[in-house]
Amino acid sequence: MADTYETGQTPQPVSFRTGLAIGAALALGAIAVRLIDSQRIAWMQTFFVIFGSLLIQALPFVLLGALAAAIIEVFVPIGTLERLANLPKPLQLPVAGIAGIAFPICECGSVPVARRLIAKGLLPSAAVTFMLAAPVLNPVVIASTFVAYRGRTSLWTMVLGRFGLGLIVAVVVGWVVGNRSPEELLRARPDERRAPLPLEIEPPEASWRRFFAHLGNDFLYMGRFLVLGATIAAMVQTFLPARVIDGVAGAPVIDLVVTMGLAFVLSLCSESDAFIAASFVQFGPAAQLAFLVFGPMVDFKLSALYMGTFRRGFYRTLVLAVAGTTLVGTMWLKVVVG
Repeated sequence: MADTYETGQTPQPVSFRTGLAIGAALALGAIAVRLIDSQRIAWMQTFFVIFGSLLIQALPFVLLGALAAAIIEVFVPIGTLERLANLPKPLQLPVAGIAGIAFPICECGSVPVARRLIAKGLLPSAAVTFMLAAPVLNPVVIASTFVAYRGRTSLWTMVLGRFGLGLIVAVVVGWVVGNRSPEELLRARPDERRAPLPLEIEPPEASWRRFFAHLGNDFLYMGRFLVLGATIAAMVQTFLPARVIDGVAGAPVIDLVVTMGLAFVLSLCSESDAFIAASFVQFGPAAQLAFLVFGPMVDFKLSALYMGTFRRGFYRTLVLAVAGTTLVGTMWLKVVVG
């Protein structure tokens, strides 16, 4: 997501090349199915059924998340969050985490917002807490998790576990950041500047142009990661031998590390990752929860954003703190729930 709060620039509409490439890939896949050995058509049918069902379930939540993020980006003044800086310091950390409920922004959008909050006087530790909590605690993510797991006995374990563990991890990382100053945390940006006009006096037509540009950008950006995640999940479920999956899924601790690694590589949007996690039926609730908490806080695409926004030492600290807390929390859940 473009950092329009800091640059004041209107994002440019995205092209449809990504959509055309996806359509072409699916068409080639359909042609390949017709040419493949008839004995393997059943495998391909299974793959496309899993792939299609994941897309159908998740895409509405990707769109809803993009819609909410665009509304906040364009129409909600950043001053709403800046008021956190007026709270007593002991309250800033937990309140910043809870504030993620009211701001359904994706993980990519939370990084520039956190930088802006630090620049406006919020404790860096509180801004980091908000940055990590918002993509996990917001209502769109919780609703998508509920829909993905409805009908399963683990429904409330996953919904409440994701909310509770996500908040705990975010607060722990904020506590680890401690009293670091903005200079110790942020990379210098000489080109940083405020928007030339306050948002309140921006012409309405310009606001709506920015809104639809953000909506289109975010939907296509998050959608392509969903397609990648659905493809890999369908391939794993269809082609990977069951004994291999069962061997990893049944190994204590290793199953948690494997799902966290998958979350890092897939780099899914938090509005859709629950449907991918729910498809890994061989893994238990604890391993799926590790996927759902770790991924929105640390993944491949976020790593580039973190390293471009924060100093290198902070990125290492963040990864270790998020991974360690997630691992301990899900190990405890595994002992309690099984």
